[in-house]
Amino acid sequence: MSRDLNGKAVLVTGGSSGLGAAVVTAVTKAGGRPYVLDRQAPADGVPWVECDLADTRAAEEATRRLAEQAGGLTGLVTAAGMDVPGKLADVDGATWDRIVTINLLGTAAVVRAALPYLERSHGTVVTVASTLGIKAVSDATAYCAAK
Repeated sequence: MSRDLNGKAVLVTGGSSGLGAAVVTAVTKAGGRPYVLDRQAPADGVPWVECDLADTRAAEEATRRLAEQAGGLTGLVTAAGMDVPGKLADVDGATWDRIVTINLLGTAAVVRAALPYLERSHGTVVTVASTLGIKAVSDATAYCAAK
């Protein structure tokens, strides 16, 4: 993050591990206040709500709860995502649906719920995508479709 966030609240999905955890660290270093939606707890002291993005209505509610707790939002980074590698015929339907729900519908649900807060603050949304969203591979069909 190149700009000073000066105490502004940024919601990060998937902020407990991987890229999301790196975003939480960057927000903190830039002077911001990260808030996390995830299935696991983030680093100590980071406010969070446990949420499975496969439940899109729960994701919307958790987003609103954290936004209210933060007193509004200035930013949203949707870093949560999942994949189960395998060819289309080898990934069962429930798993395929879960991947698409988390990566696409869960992301849209969080953005939709955050919009009123972001509009008030003239905030920013950063959605984490993948090159697999434009170049499909045979062993990541659900992931490619959702990204």
